Amino acid sequence: MTIPEILAYVKKHPSGKVKVAVADIDGVLRGKYIAAEKFAAVIEGRLGFCDVTFGWDMGDVAYDNVKYTGWHTGYPDAQVQLDPATFRKIPWENDVPFFLGDFVDEQHRPAYTCPRQLLRKVLVDAENSGYTPYFSQEFEWFNFAETPETASQKDFRQLNPLSPGMFGYSILRSTLKNEYMTDLFDLLCRFDIPIEGLHTETGPGVYEAAIKYAGVLAAADQAVLFKTAVKEIAYKHGLMATFMAKISENLPGCSGHVHQSLWDKASKKNLFHDEKDERNMSALMKSYIAGQLHCLPEILPMIAPTINSYKRLVEGAWAPTTLTWGIDNRTVALRALPGNAKASRLETRVVGSDTNPYLAMAACLAAGLYGVQHNMKLEKEATTGNGYRDLSNGVLPQNLHEATQRMKNSALAKELFGNQFVEHFTLTREWEWRQYARVVTDWELRRYFEII
Repeated sequence: MTIPEILAYVKKHPSGKVKVAVADIDGVLRGKYIAAEKFAAVIEGRLGFCDVTFGWDMGDVAYDNVKYTGWHTGYPDAQVQLDPATFRKIPWENDVPFFLGDFVDEQHRPAYTCPRQLLRKVLVDAENSGYTPYFSQEFEWFNFAETPETASQKDFRQLNPLSPGMFGYSILRSTLKNEYMTDLFDLLCRFDIPIEGLHTETGPGVYEAAIKYAGVLAAADQAVLFKTAVKEIAYKHGLMATFMAKISENLPGCSGHVHQSLWDKASKKNLFHDEKDERNMSALMKSYIAGQLHCLPEILPMIAPTINSYKRLVEGAWAPTTLTWGIDNRTVALRALPGNAKASRLETRVVGSDTNPYLAMAACLAAGLYGVQHNMKLEKEATTGNGYRDLSNGVLPQNLHEATQRMKNSALAKELFGNQFVEHFTLTREWEWRQYARVVTDWELRRYFEII
């Protein structure tokens, strides 16, 4: 829709308001309602939004170690430019109009702390090289028959799953609470998040959804909005959804696999496909994979950003631990799906459901482009069989601290994303590690209380 058409819709909407949001460094949407009159005044300008968005963690605790903002700056307003291309109507809120925004500075330059702006930067790099990146993300998540109040009262323990038992791809279980699953499919599609597939996954109350592919920025918008939309729709049904990477050591983790391909801007051909190759993989696709294998250990916090992320990346739990690739192999880090000319793509399986999609997709795309731009050769042979046993190319960093220190000191990460972003982002991950390190866990009490 054009801006005049958008303004006409907003003006006639009976609610008299618009909902706007921005994504913080963790991918959490921060937003508010603004009056329709206010929206008309800022749609082609900028909106003030407190810069604490990038000065606190997901629990609203202020960082004490970042430069961008803090008590030392007084937490002033930052400037947000709303993106008309993100216009949507929220079907579970009487079609209230909704927009996403980008942070900019006073000179209208992208804010280095803004994840959406970082993805825009990497996208420009791709387009300047003649490529159109198409991406999509799929998510697994747990659903509980709880409310925020009951979950808090139970201290988030012994929660009631939406359904019991391990029922992956279950026609039977998809009938149970079908009104919720139906609402998810229908309302998400009406919210311009087209769903290609929705099914139960193995684990009590676990669902999985595949979002239809799109240009990388639109795909990241869809993924960010998907997570919040699912939670909001769950609320409507008296349920809670969680996208934690690992909810229990006794259950599989939850993935957020990223699918990706590069297309030629002019011919609109999938550049990952080559029918003359024995595996139908183009030289460009091989370089893209080589780039990701090379870069992943240096930028892992962008796709494994929390303490909990690394509880998922353990052997035998359907998540990779080694720097491996293979053809349609679900035990490796990078699963190549050469297929046909339309569907040829790479699936990065390291990504969990707890990621910030803007950062995860920026990391995947930048790493792949690095391989293409440096004409890297895919010297590592494809892994066949058990990828957990293939240690020939090394393993991934095993916790957030190790991964963060590697990224913090990485010249490669700074080359890909800029010094300012890398410094700010790794400081936020160091903060996350510090919060975890000082907590006495249930495991420690059970382990040491009596016997030590």
